[in-house]
Amino acid sequence: MKGQINAAGRWIPDTINGKPSIPYKGVGQHKPSGTKAAPPITTCSDYPRDGNKVVSSLQEAFKKAGLRNGMTISTHHHFRNGDKVANRIFDTVSKMGIKNTRWFPSAGFPCQEPIIKHLESGVIHHIEGSINGPLGDYCSRGKMKGTGVLRSHGGRYRSIQDGDVHIDIAVIAAPTADPFGNANGLHGPSACGLLGFALGDSQYADKVIIVTDNLIPFPCIPWQIHGNLVDFVVIMDDIGDPEKIVSGTTRITRSPSRLLIAEYIARFVKDTGIMKDGFSFQAGAGGTALAFVMYLKKFMNDSGVKARFVRGGSTEYLVGLLEEGLTDYILDGQTFDLEGIRSMRDNPNHVDTSPFTSYNYHGKGNFASMLDAVVLGATEIDVQFNANVVTHSDGRLLHGLGGWQDCLFSKNTILAVPSFRDRLPVILDRVTTLCGPGELIDVVVTERGIAINPLRKDLLKAVKKSDLPIRPIEDIKTEVEKICGGPPDPPKIDKRKAVAAIQWVDGTFIDMVHKVL
Repeated sequence: MKGQINAAGRWIPDTINGKPSIPYKGVGQHKPSGTKAAPPITTCSDYPRDGNKVVSSLQEAFKKAGLRNGMTISTHHHFRNGDKVANRIFDTVSKMGIKNTRWFPSAGFPCQEPIIKHLESGVIHHIEGSINGPLGDYCSRGKMKGTGVLRSHGGRYRSIQDGDVHIDIAVIAAPTADPFGNANGLHGPSACGLLGFALGDSQYADKVIIVTDNLIPFPCIPWQIHGNLVDFVVIMDDIGDPEKIVSGTTRITRSPSRLLIAEYIARFVKDTGIMKDGFSFQAGAGGTALAFVMYLKKFMNDSGVKARFVRGGSTEYLVGLLEEGLTDYILDGQTFDLEGIRSMRDNPNHVDTSPFTSYNYHGKGNFASMLDAVVLGATEIDVQFNANVVTHSDGRLLHGLGGWQDCLFSKNTILAVPSFRDRLPVILDRVTTLCGPGELIDVVVTERGIAINPLRKDLLKAVKKSDLPIRPIEDIKTEVEKICGGPPDPPKIDKRKAVAAIQWVDGTFIDMVHKVL
């Protein structure tokens, strides 16, 4: 296959899934052109005058939507591992005899493992979305017919907006909806919080289907999805389990070493002066990031400091800051636990947002770059501060990008990582898969010390009087390799077979994932 080396030194094929690819050119170097995509013009004369768009079944909705071979079907992941709709979608598509669809989820989860049978049978040709868990393992082994494409949350919205991905049919699972198609995630037995990841789907798809297990009389207030964009409404008995929004990644860590990392980060934010009245921050849903919020809260209380806003994924820890008056607002992009759902429903200062406002790189600014600090994780980091979040050192594709790439544009990007996992060093000479360029990563915090990117002379100066363990990243790497017996072995991969492409936020491709042997 023909290709070229991109600006990060990674090989990118000339075409991906039959479409020309643009190699990564560097941060801010690729400039978009043209106009945004647009859905077809519709007319009210084609829809019921009484506003009732309810149809008898998902199969009827697909028939009315004109489902055909090769179409793109999109879904969202606000139910996380409690989703009960995606599997039923493709069971229905299979019964209808449809083949070679492209599944375009905002993310996949282990509960969707049954979809593998539809990949095997050819109902689904390939997936373009965060591919993790069993689906990631299936893709890593070269089983999928096409190439997976991984995009960040903002990158997914951008791809829809820019016309890179045309959605034929969007299926939006909504915990509450009315017959007209107005919908939200705040009420009903399957309440999951906001529905922001489905916003672009509703705006740009040719046909939009709302699936709900809680149909109420018009109007559904507030509406997070506008009924004016919806074609059909389907009632199901159960669309999702909100209890399974919560997973191992959304509970605070109990590991002493990870608690130490969290404390180091909070102290770093305090000692560098990032923590001051009116500051803002975002912490991920991982256990270490949640512990960071716990430590930072104490420092804020001790210093009498209040944040202007914090960014979610919301958790009970962010809700605690809001309810105790330590922040004016939560600007929420994803609800990670039941307290977050309650808070968004009841508190007007807990605001639902979307990838358009939060992360879209082809917009007139977004919230991510306004943040004073963001705390994220990574599977690997190298001595140039480049980072990987989708594979481990064995090359297996087991994680999605989420909003990770988008958040790198904050004023201070901090990666919280243990120095090794399963006796394999996390800091390497070169990351297995490049997901984010080192120039955007400012600080790496491990239990063995804190490494500041040499490009951030201001941060190096700010910590001169701190007693935090500031160390060169090379020193941490050397120490850990002595403990672990050297760096990890290179992954055993087939470089002739690319199984997934990592897209950068601007639509260029930054790296490829290859079949594991």
